[in-house]
Amino acid sequence: MTTVTPMSGPPVPDPGGGEAAAGGLHAPALSGIRRLSALDTVRARIAFAVDLGLLTPGERLPASDQIARALGVGEITVRRALVSLCEDGLLERRRGRNGGTLVAERPVRRAVGAMDAYRSAAADVHRLIDHRLILESGIAYLAARDADETAVDHLDRLVAEMDRAPSWAEFHGCDERFHLAVAIATGVDSAAEPYGAVLRELYRYYLPYPLATLRRSNDEHRALVAAIRRHDVADAAGLARDHVLQLHRTMFVGLTGDA
Repeated sequence: MTTVTPMSGPPVPDPGGGEAAAGGLHAPALSGIRRLSALDTVRARIAFAVDLGLLTPGERLPASDQIARALGVGEITVRRALVSLCEDGLLERRRGRNGGTLVAERPVRRAVGAMDAYRSAAADVHRLIDHRLILESGIAYLAARDADETAVDHLDRLVAEMDRAPSWAEFHGCDERFHLAVAIATGVDSAAEPYGAVLRELYRYYLPYPLATLRRSNDEHRALVAAIRRHDVADAAGLARDHVLQLHRTMFVGLTGDA
């Protein structure tokens, strides 16, 4: 249960490298980021993470294919975005054994205008978090009541995989699989569909987060799995509730002080 990412396999990129259309919740208020090209969404999300200090000077970014999977776009789109962010002075390329794409030592701030589409979406993000809160609390309750040992063992393996994730990009994909696996563990065949729709909409606003923060969120996953294993429905629902409520503070809408 991630406190910083809504979320658990990334959206499938479309053939043109753009983000896949997420099902449901097509509210007009979401049109701000929907108008952005796939290239601009990658630029905005990485630049926003740098501005907020989630990505720090000198930090190496994951490989472009990992970023592509985490952000739900094509790898070519990610490569173009990284090149342009280097040209903007946010990132830099280094050659050699310790090379790669890194956050610049003195990154230019607010260099990407598309970030404003994310900043202006605070009310929509809070609404999506509340939708997730209702669904996830109920799902955790049902999973604790009805999950079998095989399903719980699978959740344990996903928690262990997140413990080993080398970067935010790999963690994000496993996190999404974890949350959907909790929904499947309820035994309610249709539970994953509406829950997955909310996750996908919220994932549009996902930013890279420090791995230390994600590790702490994985401790919450671990506690949830333990509650599900002992069939403690009240504790499971409470853990899920507390976990999602933190998103109001730990997603960018909390970090920027947006209402």
